[in-house]
Amino acid sequence: MDLDAFAELLTPRGLRALAEAEELTGTDPVAAATRLRRTYDAALTSAALTQAGLRERARAKFGADAARMFFTPHGLEQSTRAEVAEHRARRLTETGAGPRVADVCCGIGGDFLALARDGRTVDAVDADPLTAAVARANAEAFGLGDRVTVRVADAATVRPEDHDVLFADPARRGSRGRTFDPMAYSPPWPVVLDLLSRARRACLKVAPGIPYEFIPEQAQAEWVSYKGEVKEAALWTGAGEPGRRATLLPGGHTLTATGVQATTGPVGRYVYEPDGAAVRAHLVGEVAELVGGWLADPMIAYISGDEPVDTPWAARYEVDETLPFSLKRLRAALRARRIGNVTIKKRGSAVDIERLRGDLRLSGEESAVVILTRIMDKPSVLICHPPRPA
Repeated sequence: MDLDAFAELLTPRGLRALAEAEELTGTDPVAAATRLRRTYDAALTSAALTQAGLRERARAKFGADAARMFFTPHGLEQSTRAEVAEHRARRLTETGAGPRVADVCCGIGGDFLALARDGRTVDAVDADPLTAAVARANAEAFGLGDRVTVRVADAATVRPEDHDVLFADPARRGSRGRTFDPMAYSPPWPVVLDLLSRARRACLKVAPGIPYEFIPEQAQAEWVSYKGEVKEAALWTGAGEPGRRATLLPGGHTLTATGVQATTGPVGRYVYEPDGAAVRAHLVGEVAELVGGWLADPMIAYISGDEPVDTPWAARYEVDETLPFSLKRLRAALRARRIGNVTIKKRGSAVDIERLRGDLRLSGEESAVVILTRIMDKPSVLICHPPRPA
């Protein structure tokens, strides 16, 4: 889809084509294209079918709003889940940030929609003309054109000091696909840091796996998990004490670093699996303190304990048996328990889970959780089951 095709998609005729394409979502693509070509030219047919498919995919991130939004493939992939964007907008309100926001690298506008809905005025820029057009269409689709301006510009040309808040979401995809190196972001990391240094307050969206050495000393790094899956990290300046923070959505639970260090000890009655946001934020010690637990291995983020404690920060499993890792012994132990269905988890193990699942050749009516890990640097396996809530 090019800029001209997208512009036509916004006309009354284009919107009719899009509505017809959405009715054909899920049908045979060749048949759908053939049907639309009876009324529309090839370019508009392609644009409508592409947009209809993107809207269907976007429902997982944007819910009902996806039916009114416009997307590009890369824009949808990098866009922020609506619940996460709303969380950031609330944080700005809670910390007393002013209303004027500069959204550089705005993409398709998922973040500025949440900011504008929260009452802020947003000056949004993107270097790609098509992406900027899509973002502008999204602002108009929700009646936010009076709060959001979108223009084509390089992020480096924005003056963050002219705004109350800088929001930056640098592109993390190059010609070879997704990049995990901040120096390969677009704009590059030095440009991003320059913008950050001149902003009164800032929120910089980054990949969850950002190396710690790239986090500025004055920033508060926050990792966000949505329904147990780590979605992203954000670096905040001017909105809290520097340090590390993890947030769980949709519950809104937050954990900050206190410096507590977990002790080590033998495997207890229970094993706790900390949420990925806490692990990424190096808050395993804080989670261990919450459950009164310890680490069975100082380098592995599984917490052990003897008391059943319910917490949103960790899944809890009751340990039935602990074994040195051996395929033969594990298979025998599972068969003795009549285990026919296993959920396999691992940390600190090089074992291929799917290959192991096949090698176990299980049969039986019972279920178990099998955890592959290391205990005091020795390959080990825990046979567990999820307990009832405490």
